[in-house]
Amino acid sequence: MSVTPPATFTTARLHLRQPTLGDAPTLFARYTQDPEVARYMVWRPHTSVVETERFLQRCVSVWADNSAFPYVIERREDGLLLGMIEFRVDDFKAEFGYVLARDAWGRGYMPEALTCLVEWVLAQPTIYRAAAFHDVDNPASGRVMQKAGMVYEGLLRRYSSHPNVSDEPRDCYIYARCR
Repeated sequence: MSVTPPATFTTARLHLRQPTLGDAPTLFARYTQDPEVARYMVWRPHTSVVETERFLQRCVSVWADNSAFPYVIERREDGLLLGMIEFRVDDFKAEFGYVLARDAWGRGYMPEALTCLVEWVLAQPTIYRAAAFHDVDNPASGRVMQKAGMVYEGLLRRYSSHPNVSDEPRDCYIYARCR
């Protein structure tokens, strides 16, 4: 089972689009090098724009083989790049991950982007579950999931590696929305 999402989505305040290799300098300047943004991510802060370019090469390739669907999040009013969101489809379920530049935190942008994609995913006839998880020490991410209609399901012990916090796998909370 596979899905084919559109290349772009538009919400009241946001424009979501496929990333391009040309986004590297902006992504690097906005957040990929920021240790506070990367704190609970599965990657370390980028030390050069070349690392961000490599990440974007991965983004282009996963779109091409339909294994994941990353989107750049831009503010509609001025085109400011705010962050990224991605979903991966595994059989009848989709899993989400996201990141936002620090100056965009707390403004409701990520719940708006996540809600848009969760609703699209769950409207697909072959997808029954949309889920995401976050580090136990990152409750702001859980609030994003709740605002997108996801429900807390439980604790995942030693579930994900967050190398900026610990060298060992970390406990995470999982949220989901089902149809």
